[in-house]
Amino acid sequence: MDEQMSCPHCGERKKKRTAEEQKALLTRLRKAEGQIRGIQKMVENDAYCPDILIQVSAVTSALNSFNKALLACHIKSCVAEDIRAGDDAAIDELVEILQKLMK
Repeated sequence: MDEQMSCPHCGERKKKRTAEEQKALLTRLRKAEGQIRGIQKMVENDAYCPDILIQVSAVTSALNSFNKALLACHIKSCVAEDIRAGDDAAIDELVEILQKLMK
């Protein structure tokens, strides 16, 4: 069972992820990080603007894939558990998150 926690000192909410889930998410982030470093090199080396723009689009796509994977995990674990526990506030929070993501 996935575990949601609150820090007793600051009240910050946390989510304990499985090792596989964490590895998959970090792999996606590291890929985007590498792409961004590549874009920085392109700028430093005066690469042609359209070539840079294409790489920026690739990073955007990588981050969107990360968001989709994280959102799916959130819905399947946190939201589902909160709803089962009778906490309908999870639905409002999900709606708010989706509105922000769809800007």
